[in-house]
Amino acid sequence: MTLVSGLPDFLLYLGTATGLIGLYLLIYTLATAHNEVALIHRDVTAAAIALGGSLLGFTLPLAVAIYNARSLLDCLIWGLIALVIQIAIYWLVRLAVPDLSRRIEEDRAAAALLLGAASLAGGVVNAAAMTY
Repeated sequence: MTLVSGLPDFLLYLGTATGLIGLYLLIYTLATAHNEVALIHRDVTAAAIALGGSLLGFTLPLAVAIYNARSLLDCLIWGLIALVIQIAIYWLVRLAVPDLSRRIEEDRAAAALLLGAASLAGGVVNAAAMTY
């Protein structure tokens, strides 16, 4: 029984993380000026690069939040903070590259790589800041 004694907590944190990831994808795809899912269905690589980098940028701090959480609520709050930071990163990159969404829709990799890299860099810094 000792081997699975942590299973209920594991399932709670996994379920919470899965829910947060779903919420993140929903909010992020609504916040962007382009439709990532439709673009990915059309094999627009730039959309997959941008969304993939953003997803990694969100899940890195989420993983650190799970690791450092003192409670499920603590994890949830820090996960929501990571979500807000990633949305802010998108808007900051969009300020720097006003035609970002048009470039991604046109499958131009440079814009997508910049957004993905900024999202990942922001996520790494966010995760490091959560190691308090």
